Amino acid sequence: MNKNKKGFTLIELLVVVAIIGLLATLSIVALNNARARARDARRVADVKQIQTALELYYNDQGQYPGSVTIGSAIATGSSPVVTYMATVPKNPTPIDGTCTGWTEYAYTVQDSNRSYTLTYCLGSATGGIVAGLATATPAGIK
Repeated sequence: MNKNKKGFTLIELLVVVAIIGLLATLSIVALNNARARARDARRVADVKQIQTALELYYNDQGQYPGSVTIGSAIATGSSPVVTYMATVPKNPTPIDGTCTGWTEYAYTVQDSNRSYTLTYCLGSATGGIVAGLATATPAGIK
């Protein structure tokens, strides 16, 4: 019997495959967590952009718009038309966290168009804002 054969044993190959599988699993879990954090960061950025557009509208018009529709513009209806936000962003999917049934940003105007509430959902704490259902008003984002 020739004992000078070179190659890997079955055990060595199985160990390498197991290590590669473990590393792949860990990287996928880390990537999913990073994606969820990125979606939450985008939600906060979207809400801040909407707030900026609403404040610009208020400064020019003296009141907040009566409604804000996802996918539409925030603009004046009179001539000349001034666009404050070309397209109100859509909430990134999938929805994270415990806000069951929550799918989009919700805008509600109050006090005869002198105030508003913008409601959204965060999957985890982001930028000092706690996870779950959160609101933004002219006073700030929380």
